[in-house]
Amino acid sequence: MVDLEYNVGILFTWFFLIAFLYNLSASINKPDKSRAQLSFIMMVSYIASLFMDPIIETPHLNYFYYDAVTILVLLLWRNFTKQTIPTPFYYLIVGLSFNTCLFLGMHYDIVIQGTLYYWWFWAVYIFGMYFSDFTMEIVLIINRDILGLLRLRRYLRLFIERLRE
Repeated sequence: MVDLEYNVGILFTWFFLIAFLYNLSASINKPDKSRAQLSFIMMVSYIASLFMDPIIETPHLNYFYYDAVTILVLLLWRNFTKQTIPTPFYYLIVGLSFNTCLFLGMHYDIVIQGTLYYWWFWAVYIFGMYFSDFTMEIVLIINRDILGLLRLRRYLRLFIERLRE
């Protein structure tokens, strides 16, 4: 029987590859290569996770590690780059952070608690992870604030500044 989760993982990896190739071709004659670099980081992360054995005892914990390392690499990239920080950077950080929480929750639920029956958190995990991955890929390609994360960030920053006054 074909493992659907593995095939969907390959599909999302392919989407990150397409996003990288698109951003690479779009940035050839431009000085700002940040989206191509971010796409490359995500592509390498997702391709590296394909080499993990899907039958291991704790796959969700390993996916948690992959996403945590990717977040660390993205933050290091942000600290060392002299380019402007593009919109997809924030979506990648939020999306990967959301995914790490889901992976850690699934690890706790299945391995530590020993839950073997389907319940609502598993649906949140499946749809949340796919929505997060798809959103990150779309934003890498179109470079737009489609969910309003940057507007929310500006609003929260103003709100916190007003509280300090």
